[in-house]
Amino acid sequence: MVLALALLPALAGPANAATPKGQPSVLAESLAGEFALQEGRLKDAAQHYLAAAKSSHDAVLAERATRIALLADDNARAAEALELWRPSAPDSLVVRMADLTLKLRADDAAAVTTQARALIADRDPRGWKYALVALSGGSKDPKVAAQVLTSLVGANALPDDVQAWLAYAGLAQKLSQPQLSQAMVAETVKRWPADPRVALLHSGQLVDEGRIDEARAVVAQLEPQAAGSAELRLAIAGQYEALGDFAAAERVLAKGPQSTDTIGLRAAMFDRAKDDAGLARLYEFAKRRGGANDPRNRMLLGTLAETLKRYDEALKWYAGVTGEAGDSARLRSANVRYDQGHKDEAYKALQSLQTDPRVIDAVQRDAFLLEGEFRRKDRDDKGEIAAYDRGTAALPDEPGILYARALAWERMDRVDKAEADLRKILVTDPENIAALNALGYTLADRTTRYAEALQLIDRARAADPANAAIIDSYGWVLYRLGKTDEAMPYLRRAYMLQKDPEIATHIGEVLWVQGHRDDARRYFEEARKLDPDSKALQRTLEKLGVKA
Repeated sequence: MVLALALLPALAGPANAATPKGQPSVLAESLAGEFALQEGRLKDAAQHYLAAAKSSHDAVLAERATRIALLADDNARAAEALELWRPSAPDSLVVRMADLTLKLRADDAAAVTTQARALIADRDPRGWKYALVALSGGSKDPKVAAQVLTSLVGANALPDDVQAWLAYAGLAQKLSQPQLSQAMVAETVKRWPADPRVALLHSGQLVDEGRIDEARAVVAQLEPQAAGSAELRLAIAGQYEALGDFAAAERVLAKGPQSTDTIGLRAAMFDRAKDDAGLARLYEFAKRRGGANDPRNRMLLGTLAETLKRYDEALKWYAGVTGEAGDSARLRSANVRYDQGHKDEAYKALQSLQTDPRVIDAVQRDAFLLEGEFRRKDRDDKGEIAAYDRGTAALPDEPGILYARALAWERMDRVDKAEADLRKILVTDPENIAALNALGYTLADRTTRYAEALQLIDRARAADPANAAIIDSYGWVLYRLGKTDEAMPYLRRAYMLQKDPEIATHIGEVLWVQGHRDDARRYFEEARKLDPDSKALQRTLEKLGVKA
């Protein structure tokens, strides 16, 4: 209702007053469209907004109708709405991007190439960015976008701008076009050989090709430049981390001035490298560095000691944290007690935080969540639910606790209770994207209530259309509806946006059902590499009877 009421001032003017007799009321159609949008009925929303735009000839309504219709995959209405929108701004980049998206969906590669070239060559230097957005998400079939990108590169249509080449080369990588990606990276290196961003792109390309030693050598050449740039040090360390060379990442982070944040990152690298000796040296350095009375430093020193399993020292550091960080230190101390094996003390410490009226709500919430995590580790299902029950009693309608309890119920195969908790979140926060997506996915995956699932996921898509998890959920519900061919482009797009083991598993299952067994095994293997312990993969392989 809030969104709908927000439209009232815009609709109360001359356009609404001038609605010819017998035609739909602009206000009524707009409100109906907004209500349909809030309920996840995207096609109905597009229909109502298009009717409002036709009656009013209002460019804002036409734009909204176009965007919603594109999201609903209602290309006919999107085209109609676009023609109403276009006269208000025929040369605008956003209108031309919408037109480009429609042509992509029609798989008209030649027309898309022509229009993309014009958009990139526009006098507005942002044109290439709008073309990139359309190519990244407009086409259901990545092969069409890849064909267009190949034509653009072949015609030397990309601007002489390093950022543009980096972005389009990244798109080629996401589209799984190795030859095109290699060619683009090679050209980018040729044009801007001294740009560190280009070197990092080159290293990423070599990683994709499995040439790890060469990738590491490219990054190593950047290290002399890192001394004077904290941003570059972070980028180089990030690439070393991607290569699995945590020692090199720490070495780079150690250059230049050290802060609490930098030391924390270095500690994470030592921990991932299983280098306790290095972590111990860093701990001693942090102690000598001074600032022991600073709450942030004491928290850092406590975390380092905790990671080193020097639990008594960690507790001393945490005990000395004062001010606003003091309650967070109490949380960390409870974690230390649990890791020490003093579980009763850990639970007692958490319950002290949970009942302390001076503790802010966020820390109180985290105390309930941490207790739930401990109970789960102890395989105490009843205790976990009891912790969340006490949490919702102390903090009614707290979404974090309701969401955690919903996931616990789902894990225990109590889908009815999981649904109830997710719906409680949506009562107080109807636009909670995480709850919308989780409930929609749960209904699609664990029940046959696919129509409800689709509506919920569509509401999430309307709020965050580029979210990989939501796109995956949408593809999954299409698959569950038996629309296998329609599902695959969404699953592939989700995986292009985020290399996630569950998304890879979904693609593998759809390919398996389609009879593409070799391709399916490849995605199952990718899922295993991303997460060797993926429960989603294990369940799918068992369901399909696929031997690991």
